[in-house]
Amino acid sequence: MDAYLAEGTRLHHPAYLGHQTAAPDFPAALADFVHGAINNPMAIYEMGAAAATVEFEVLRWMLGKVGFPEGGGVLTHGGSLANLTALLAARAAAAPDAWTEGVPGDLALLAPPSAHYSITRAAAILGLGERAVVPLDVDDLGRIDVARLPEGLDRARRAGRRPMALVAAACATGTGLYDDLRPIGEFCAEHGLWFHVDGAHGASALLSEAHRHLLDGVELADSVIWDAHKMLRTSGLAAAVLVRREGDLDAAFRQRASYLFYGDQGFDLIGRTVECTKAALGLKVFLNLAWRGEHGLGEHVARRYATAHRFWELARERPGFHCPYEPESNIVCFRYGDGDQAAIRETLLEEGSFHLTSAELGGVRHLRVTVMAPATDDKTLEALLDRVAALSRL
Repeated sequence: MDAYLAEGTRLHHPAYLGHQTAAPDFPAALADFVHGAINNPMAIYEMGAAAATVEFEVLRWMLGKVGFPEGGGVLTHGGSLANLTALLAARAAAAPDAWTEGVPGDLALLAPPSAHYSITRAAAILGLGERAVVPLDVDDLGRIDVARLPEGLDRARRAGRRPMALVAAACATGTGLYDDLRPIGEFCAEHGLWFHVDGAHGASALLSEAHRHLLDGVELADSVIWDAHKMLRTSGLAAAVLVRREGDLDAAFRQRASYLFYGDQGFDLIGRTVECTKAALGLKVFLNLAWRGEHGLGEHVARRYATAHRFWELARERPGFHCPYEPESNIVCFRYGDGDQAAIRETLLEEGSFHLTSAELGGVRHLRVTVMAPATDDKTLEALLDRVAALSRL
């Protein structure tokens, strides 16, 4: 165990500024221990009645935050599976017989090129194929260009495609920037398009009074995903699929199995999820919420967003650093000079001083900071800027 931990990634360390993985709170770790000890898979109520009840309450809370009072949902093992599940519901709405008769060849998805890779993967898994993902026009930072939405829809229709859904980001994985949800949602309503919001990372801003405006219009969506294991300090995985109309999730899965589907009373989730042996994902969210409270979790989000904004301020004050945008979340992309940014990152990783990632903006490689650890402060940020500048001069 010592050897295992010695080689692990230390998510609580202030210099961890890498991937969008939470530094878990103690209650989430306790929930994992409890589930590991009692091992109650809970996709069917009789195997995990307590877990199913807790998940129901967690989902009801999340649905309220999103603005889906008549909605429904399910927790899944990660945002990729959550996106797939939501788009299954969209497919069922557009082609109700697809489950039994096969997928019509004209279905398509509208999504920006900056959409998470799981969107294209979902299109392939759903039988649409990658070429069915029609790219939307975007601005220089990868956000959906609302004024050009009609052009994207026309392109799809001229190609003989029938768009079944439009995907927007709240926020984008690469940049942490939010699409303008309200006008996009209004466009989808006008044209009869299923509106899916990938809020895996950024939906937690709904808990922050200072940042919830970034999700204005999310209530217009037909489906939203929200990963608790990103910004709500839970361990992996706990991703919610939320739909505005509860029946849409049930319509996505049409199967019978006499050894599982009895029609018994209870809160069976197996009819709205890909998974059968499903872990008690709701417990970690429930305990974290009980531990910190909604206000406390909102403060966690606000502080991480504020720390990222502070990094942007510090970088702008230094010669040689370039930040292409003002951050809206806890994700910031930046460059130092014109050198090999990927090489800088590799050196930081090899020496064990900082863990950060990189991303391309407009075809140009940038370093990427994601502030996840509560311990990250100005001292950490200044040290990172010092080290990046020093490595660039070597």
